[in-house]
Amino acid sequence: MSNQLNNRTGLLELHIAVLLFGGTALFSKLIPLSALDITLLRCFIAAIVLALLVKSMGSRLRLNSQKDYFVAIGLGVIVSLHWVTYFASMQLSSVAIGMIAFFTYPVMTVLIEPLFTKTRLKRADLLSGLVVLIGVGLLIPEATLGNDVTLGIAVGVLSAMFFTARNLLHKRYFASYSGAQAMFYQTLVAVLFLLPWHEVEISSIEQHVWWLILLLGVVFTAAPHALFTSALRQLSAKTVSLVSCLQPLYGALLALLLLGETLELKTVIGGLLVVITAVYETQQSHKQSRQQQRTND
Repeated sequence: MSNQLNNRTGLLELHIAVLLFGGTALFSKLIPLSALDITLLRCFIAAIVLALLVKSMGSRLRLNSQKDYFVAIGLGVIVSLHWVTYFASMQLSSVAIGMIAFFTYPVMTVLIEPLFTKTRLKRADLLSGLVVLIGVGLLIPEATLGNDVTLGIAVGVLSAMFFTARNLLHKRYFASYSGAQAMFYQTLVAVLFLLPWHEVEISSIEQHVWWLILLLGVVFTAAPHALFTSALRQLSAKTVSLVSCLQPLYGALLALLLLGETLELKTVIGGLLVVITAVYETQQSHKQSRQQQRTND
């Protein structure tokens, strides 16, 4: 009974986290600032909240070794570039298109991870890569970067590349830290890295915009990371990964309801190809992990 309750609580936390992650995209349209300034201010607020969260959990902020600080700096730089390109992608195109372009990252991970693990790439994975390319191709209105939507898709795919790199490096070098502690360092480094390039004068930001930035930093950044970490402790990694694939759907629905963004049939088909392939690769990845675990046992 206790396990069942934990599973239900974990699933609820996970769906709320994924919904909030999907809702993050809306701020690219709601906040009238550049993608860089949105990321900088978001990370500043999130870093403070995450530091308080780590301390309230009775954990320490200090890292275990000097080497880990260099890893944290590298991850922070990559995550800042990921978030800037993530918001820029949606500002150039739409929330749904930007999220679909970004969600090419699960397949990128499958194609790139063998370089880290020194394993062979499977034909099915190459086929998945081809399906995702077709899906992204259906989103493109015309084959020129002079078109904002096409440029937005290209920037969204670049964001996915940064996110893939961050995830693979985090898994290899930084996995011993909690989600809140890891994200504290990454958001802090992002603030320091982006600060020299900020464009907006802080004093010129209107009060209602500050409320939106606060909402983004606390409710749509720090809170979902905390919920996501909690869900990971109660659910299998497979369940977490599969539910995470709902993020583009949640983002597109929120954009439809709150921003009035509609989708063309071609965009829906392209999006389905990308998300279904992401779900397939997530399932295959966990099957392989289970088989490998059995072999090791």
